[in-house]
Amino acid sequence: MINYQINQTIAENDLTKFYNSVGWFAYTNTRVNLMAAVANSLMVVSAWVDNQLVGLVRVVGDGETIIFIQDILVEPKFQSQQVGTELMNRVLNMYQNVRQKVLLTEETPDVRHFYEKSGFRSADQGTLVAFYKNF
Repeated sequence: MINYQINQTIAENDLTKFYNSVGWFAYTNTRVNLMAAVANSLMVVSAWVDNQLVGLVRVVGDGETIIFIQDILVEPKFQSQQVGTELMNRVLNMYQNVRQKVLLTEETPDVRHFYEKSGFRSADQGTLVAFYKNF
């Protein structure tokens, strides 16, 4: 049974192991930054099986006019079991009155399908334009 938690403290080793399990090594190369990013998030919804972290989504922003959905991840052996969908639904329900819900992700058919299923539209299909700048 999957247990969902909001803003539960996550031990550094659990977080590092989890991010590594999905191949997000750029985050775990600077563990201090990862821990600070999670701690400074507006909201973190995590999914647990027993004491194992199996899913996580972070929300940043002001929580009133804009949220940015960041780092939605699911442990590989729990993918395709609706964990990501449940994480996203919890975020969208919590912030349903927020006008702008934004995310930036890679372009793959399964990723596009996941976000479109959650009601998101790609900026290239609407009247918006998206910009980003990496350091």
